[in-house]
Amino acid sequence: MTESKNKRPGRWKAGESGNPAGRTPGSGQLQKLRDAIAEDVPEILASLVDAAKGGNINAARLILERVLPPLKAIEQAVTLQLPDGTLTAKAGALLDAAALGELSPAQAAQLIAAVGTIGKIAEFDELNARITQLEQRNATKS
Repeated sequence: MTESKNKRPGRWKAGESGNPAGRTPGSGQLQKLRDAIAEDVPEILASLVDAAKGGNINAARLILERVLPPLKAIEQAVTLQLPDGTLTAKAGALLDAAALGELSPAQAAQLIAAVGTIGKIAEFDELNARITQLEQRNATKS
């Protein structure tokens, strides 16, 4: 009788530590460093704020980078009336809207890419319908 790989002697079970008597959490070098400076942190922060208030650009940058997240551009929502008809006409209308300043170039590019994706989906649906129709036609002939 052969044993599976997971049941060989010396192997531990899934979810169990291979070294249960190993290093305890929080005993590494980083934790020791944090513990060493923990009581000085308020003074360090106060002196950093004082330096920033005194005109130290690096101190100000450090505080702002850690406290305030970077701002992200937010694009305003725009209502558009796209023409009925082909996807090409819709993409052309989006280009016209960008040329007139109604849409940013980035918005126009994203929307044209979405129109292209719709075209691919429509093509897939059409091919799927054709295949289904052919299969049904060939099934009735058999």
